[in-house]
Amino acid sequence: MFAALTEDGFLDGRLRILQPRDGYRAATDPVFLAAAVPAKAGQRVLELGCGVGVAALCLAHRTGAHLTGVEVQADYADLARRNADANALPLEVIEGDLDRLALTDSFDHVMANPPYYAGGTPSRDPGRDLALREDLPLARWMEVMARRLRPGGTMTLIFGADRLPDALCGMPPSVGSVVVLPLAARAGRAPKRLILQARKGGRAAFVLAAPAILHAAPAHNHDGEDVTPLARTILRQGGGFPHPLFAPSRSGSRIGEKNA
Repeated sequence: MFAALTEDGFLDGRLRILQPRDGYRAATDPVFLAAAVPAKAGQRVLELGCGVGVAALCLAHRTGAHLTGVEVQADYADLARRNADANALPLEVIEGDLDRLALTDSFDHVMANPPYYAGGTPSRDPGRDLALREDLPLARWMEVMARRLRPGGTMTLIFGADRLPDALCGMPPSVGSVVVLPLAARAGRAPKRLILQARKGGRAAFVLAAPAILHAAPAHNHDGEDVTPLARTILRQGGGFPHPLFAPSRSGSRIGEKNA
């Protein structure tokens, strides 16, 4: 059990989330992850490594989709259930290790914010260390994600920009139409995070999208929020990234094109 909890507001207070005061604490990555998933009301979405449920609940709030989360740490899984109940949103949480996942259902979309730090000094908090430090290879995460997808469904991940080569090399052969969206803190800055999305059975060409810029000013030199309209729509209003940014049509349309 956690020694102490905090209650934090996400989506400008639309979601109230209990988190451990010490340990892994969700910030903006799960919010951006949820904003990238092109789910619709009534569809089924699986999140691997759901933590306290931030990404899943952001997506359920925006879309009305039915969410299932898998979490290996019992304390975090329990908080995810409590957060779903407190926010009156549909989230089923399964406690288990994704490498031995007994789940056999298929889903319209699968998403994950996997641990992606391969080295460095271990955290003093075991829960935080498990949430951030890679144990299973990224390729294994994507293999499990692809296996749980229905034909035509999407898999969406957010991870550090330095892990893109690992992600592309480990891409399961059953998915394609890969789109990579860099997230850059400011214009002219190298992106530190990437969102990758692929479609099961997709055959469209690889697309590297223009970076999504998160802050409007060239530098943070004053107090107050300076996020871009896109970031404000996602972080404050619970909106999503524009589509079909992540969903090229079967005819092979590219980012920004409207389907006929």
